[in-house]
Amino acid sequence: MTPDSSSDSVDDPLFESGHRIFSNKDLLKIGHVPEADRIVGRDEEISKLAKRLNGAVHGYSPENVMIYGKTGTGKSLVSRHVCQRAQSAAQEGVTIGTAYIDCAEDNTETQAISSLAAKLNDESVTEITVPHTGLSTSKYYKLLWKTLDAQFDSAIIILDEIDLMNDDSLLMKLSRAEEAGKIDCSIGVIAISNKIQYVDNTNERVKSSFQHKELFFKPYDANQLREIMLNRADAFQGGVLSDDVIPLSAAFAAQEHGDARKAIDILRHAGEVAYEDGAEKVREKHVRQAQQHAEKDRFRELVNGAPTQAKAALLALTELSVNSDDDAFLTSRVYDQYERICEHLDMDILSVRRFRDILKEQAFLGVVEIEKINKGSAGGIHLQNRLIEDPQVVRETILEDSRMQNWDDD
Repeated sequence: MTPDSSSDSVDDPLFESGHRIFSNKDLLKIGHVPEADRIVGRDEEISKLAKRLNGAVHGYSPENVMIYGKTGTGKSLVSRHVCQRAQSAAQEGVTIGTAYIDCAEDNTETQAISSLAAKLNDESVTEITVPHTGLSTSKYYKLLWKTLDAQFDSAIIILDEIDLMNDDSLLMKLSRAEEAGKIDCSIGVIAISNKIQYVDNTNERVKSSFQHKELFFKPYDANQLREIMLNRADAFQGGVLSDDVIPLSAAFAAQEHGDARKAIDILRHAGEVAYEDGAEKVREKHVRQAQQHAEKDRFRELVNGAPTQAKAALLALTELSVNSDDDAFLTSRVYDQYERICEHLDMDILSVRRFRDILKEQAFLGVVEIEKINKGSAGGIHLQNRLIEDPQVVRETILEDSRMQNWDDD
């Protein structure tokens, strides 16, 4: 029998009546978009992005924007925040639709376009039903064009981690839709990537149609990270955070490339550790335990989301690190090991130039450290590559990929 929802709750000693540590844990969710006064250190980026999208507010075409930056620098947060404000600021009679797509999850053209059509469709207005599966890619595009024209003057579409898409067809078709006469509604695309060479690696038709402006997000410094966490301190019960918790969490995250996601992860997990310990306050020791946990999670997320060729390159550097007393290796030596791995796994072998680009991308993400070595006028300048993480942890993470599990270095 289902209890009457209006009846008084029954105290049960098995469950706490209130949380001892947290008061509003949602403030520490990665996808949470805070109020404007909680966004720290991104006023310039917000202003620049708003200028690019300003057209939508007045009923004409917004510009396309390519946003670059390392993980945890506020790219997704600022994009969603500015889109929300654009909708609110739209002039009378102007309607703006916005949608966010995580390309790590919807990484094929069909998945992404069906998600877009479903998210932007209000069936009560359009009288259009968008099935989650079962239609061809072209039919999903037609549904999207119909829903956009039926509801909006402009649409702003955020494609987060666009480099994880299988190809760049989605970007080209969205950016060419109005010009090709598919729709009357104008579309602005905000493409987000932590790979600074993403657009350079797209084909010429995409570059021609996208016609983007670039925006780069720098890592947060320790002071900014501390302010970000202070602005979310009300996620905790009053008085449970000891004075050193937020400064220490900020310092850890600042050491690791100014990653605000990591800072928030550490803070949240420190609270969870304290709760599990039965502690009344979150203290320094809980932060240190949380930092170790967050570092493993951050690294696994970076490596698991890497393309197969990047994993092969990392595995090559990992094998050298595991089986040598050295911890840094010339690119030529890493490439030789990479060739052996590709041959064993029956993978295409990239050129040395593309291989170097992959290592640079991994250095940009904070997985690899690259150092220039000057061997004098005769030897020239060479690059040495070093894993930032424990090689054994790197190896275990890479070998979780089914494609990589066949590697055996015996």
